[in-house]
Amino acid sequence: MNKREFIKNVAGATAGLAALGFGAASMAASTQLNNTTVRPQNAVEQRRRDRFPNVPLLTHEGKEVRFYDDLIKDKAVFINFMYARCGNICPGMTVNLKRLENEFGGRVGRDIFMYSITLEPEHDTVPMLKAYAENFDAGPGWKFLTGTKDDIELLRRKLGFVNSDPVLDQDKTEHIGTLKYGIEPLERWGACPALANPKAIAQYFYWMEPNGARPVHRVAAVG
Repeated sequence: MNKREFIKNVAGATAGLAALGFGAASMAASTQLNNTTVRPQNAVEQRRRDRFPNVPLLTHEGKEVRFYDDLIKDKAVFINFMYARCGNICPGMTVNLKRLENEFGGRVGRDIFMYSITLEPEHDTVPMLKAYAENFDAGPGWKFLTGTKDDIELLRRKLGFVNSDPVLDQDKTEHIGTLKYGIEPLERWGACPALANPKAIAQYFYWMEPNGARPVHRVAAVG
């Protein structure tokens, strides 16, 4: 299946899921994470930790992780929300993030990490996200994540992917157009449209880095 065919299939919702044979049972069958959490050593570390729920998640590779301890702590990261059945903004956004991954070259997976969190954990099982990641050629430093519905909702709100209008806040499409990025140990965070020019997004990140001296790309427009 090529990328165009895959996007068409996931837009077909239930029929596409049935054809792939992915069900909620695969998520339920996953083992639970150990509840052990590293104790903060000082006030700064506690403040850093308090920003992020340390909820258990599963990567598209089936690995069990804790959101803060394993994915965020001491890392530079990019975070967005998506869902595999989304037939509009999600495919275009994922393609754009692939361009961003290419923009960073070998840094993704080494000192930069990318996380795409599903807004439909009841449908986006590990196999579904694995197929999605493979069809968009996501590299090893880019994880697609699922978990329980309550934990995903907690992450969405804590990370700031919230609309002030309660009606719009119930609409998944209102939460998937933003990309959050930051350098966790420096406590530097920002956000931008996920469909912005990848070179511009990369430049925003370079300005956050300690040296801040990365050459500025010439970009015609952001968007």
